[in-house]
Amino acid sequence: MALRVTMLCATSAAVSDDPVFGDGALTGRGRREDTATEAVLPPYSLALRAPSARCARAAAALSIAATPENALRDLDYGSWYGRPRKAIMAEDPYGFSAWLTDPDAAPHGGESIARLCRRTAAWLSSLSADTERILTITEAAIIRASLVHVLSAPAHAFWHLSVPPLSAVTLTMRNGCWNARTGCMAIPQQQQSADSSASSVAPLLVRP
Repeated sequence: MALRVTMLCATSAAVSDDPVFGDGALTGRGRREDTATEAVLPPYSLALRAPSARCARAAAALSIAATPENALRDLDYGSWYGRPRKAIMAEDPYGFSAWLTDPDAAPHGGESIARLCRRTAAWLSSLSADTERILTITEAAIIRASLVHVLSAPAHAFWHLSVPPLSAVTLTMRNGCWNARTGCMAIPQQQQSADSSASSVAPLLVRP
């Protein structure tokens, strides 16, 4: 029996030139992303979401009754939580650089990338194939860490994986082996209205 886990990336905390670490307030395009209610989803027997407000909003916008799952929580940013990225780069350039290059570094006092990858791998390994089809609405960091595990990649690969808001990845496990398949979601065409930055994005679907 195969286990399939479809992972949808929630909207970003703030779509801007200076995003914050963690579950920040939405602005502009981020709010429009949260109105993507016409997405086509694969069938699922269990729906889970990260406990963050943005994942709760995404689940509500998609009319999905998803159960909060603590294992899907975002990276613990420690003292950086809620702060703009540019401010951290200016105040602690060496720490920020170490965070981007050393997966064991945790200059913010929170969770390292390596630790996040181990946590996510443990959650994936705990899933039962009896569930068959799981849909998760979660954080970009969790999807990156999941891909690191599924692809047997080193933790350094974490930062080389791009996971845009409302993108999707389907992980399938058969006979103890994982496979990954990418898919896409996007803002429905009629909801891209006046935002020129989003006008070039075509409506895409998640496919089973």
